[in-house]
Amino acid sequence: QVQLVESGGGLVQAGGSLRLSCAYSGSIFSLLAMGWYRQAPGKERELVATITRSGSTNYAVSVKGRFTISRDNAKNTVYLQMNSLKPEDTAVYYCNTDPPRFKDISGRNYWGQGTQVTVSS
Repeated sequence: QVQLVESGGGLVQAGGSLRLSCAYSGSIFSLLAMGWYRQAPGKERELVATITRSGSTNYAVSVKGRFTISRDNAKNTVYLQMNSLKPEDTAVYYCNTDPPRFKDISGRNYWGQGTQVTVSS
């Protein structure tokens, strides 16, 4: 059974920093590319950062130079360091495989509960 648990969100002023963590259960995750996604109110969920099994990374233009994704397979954890935060970064942040591979019992893509990030101006 796979499980993803995101944590580390909160309320921060513009220009501040947060570090998100995603703990995963299921050894298969260490073999797969992982990503951080976010969904702002009224918007589609978007992929903001990815990291391959070997550690290669890629970022959305909107976060490049400000966010850093990393992983520690020994700790079954993926991180997202977010610096120079902007109000437009406000969203619920999720981690998942890239692309999402696992389904819930209803047949839809499985997602964890996410963690809320709110950036005040």
